[in-house]
Amino acid sequence: MNYLEIIGTAVGVVYLILEYRASAWLWVASIAMPAIYLAVYYEAGLYADFGISVYYILASVYGLVCWLRGGSHDDAARELPITHTPRDIYVPLVAVFATIFVLIGYILSRYTDSTVPVADAFTTALSIVAMWMLARKYVEQWLVWIVADVACAVLYVYKDLWFTGALYLAYAVIAVLGYRKWKLLMKENG
Repeated sequence: MNYLEIIGTAVGVVYLILEYRASAWLWVASIAMPAIYLAVYYEAGLYADFGISVYYILASVYGLVCWLRGGSHDDAARELPITHTPRDIYVPLVAVFATIFVLIGYILSRYTDSTVPVADAFTTALSIVAMWMLARKYVEQWLVWIVADVACAVLYVYKDLWFTGALYLAYAVIAVLGYRKWKLLMKENG
């Protein structure tokens, strides 16, 4: 499976560059990368990450539509702008995170042979929230990704997925830079 991990890592680097640039093409890489990682995660026993890869594929289609249609069906000609996350969404996002974290942690602990159910559930729940925020083009999605990427890097190194761990450390660095870049883009675009 090592060759799949390397290919997935390469696609992930392309994804990073496109996300940093706020290019809608990121969604194509965002479909390809999790499709590759389905096999990698299953083989490593990272079942929540396997499941989130399916979510990423579906969420990427949603994100592409949102970015190209401006987030609504009425405004097909205007790309979705980068904005701040509305304050009234924070509590529901935390509730969704907590619910997903507990649910996945319980399922992994009870029904799988996962050796890292809590860590796998934590990174998965954070990633689900961050991916939705990315689809809505909220600048704070980068902050969620920083936490998720650092936690993922540690988890993947622990599971001997060295290339993937390195990729997620790069994601964390790019997330810091991406946050700054998106804030500048947001100012430039009013």
